[in-house]
Amino acid sequence: MQAMQASQVVKAIRKIVRAIDLRSREVSRLTGLTIPQIVVLQGIRDLGEVTTKALSDNADLSSATVVTILDKLEEKGLVERYRSVSDRRIVHAKLTKSGKEVASNLPGLLHEEFVRKFDDLNAEDRTHLVSSIEQIAEMMNAHKLDAAPILMTGKLSG
Repeated sequence: MQAMQASQVVKAIRKIVRAIDLRSREVSRLTGLTIPQIVVLQGIRDLGEVTTKALSDNADLSSATVVTILDKLEEKGLVERYRSVSDRRIVHAKLTKSGKEVASNLPGLLHEEFVRKFDDLNAEDRTHLVSSIEQIAEMMNAHKLDAAPILMTGKLSG
């Protein structure tokens, strides 16, 4: 890889990381939740009463990380966990009434301008862009990583 191209790739990725960091902070300020907490909350909302394993697969996080996130969401009164009637080893999570309300009013994880510009692309360009981003992640061996319990580069406040 030529040095100039490597520099361009690193700069572009750093800009993306910075934009994600800023949006993560904004969403956290608005909701009082971290991005991974929101992702897990949305997973429960979308999947219904669900196991930790299913949430882990859905959120691309380790089961241990999901359990920690569920602990925090349960402390906030947004999630309730219970053991399966048929197999006591299996624990399910579901949204509480408050959790349903919060989950229905969550801001988008991506900035509105990105969403608008992405939606303006034709279907083929959207598919190509997503494929390219996934290819970059694979080339960086990011597919082997947990999607990070905290998707922020800076220090969390509060």
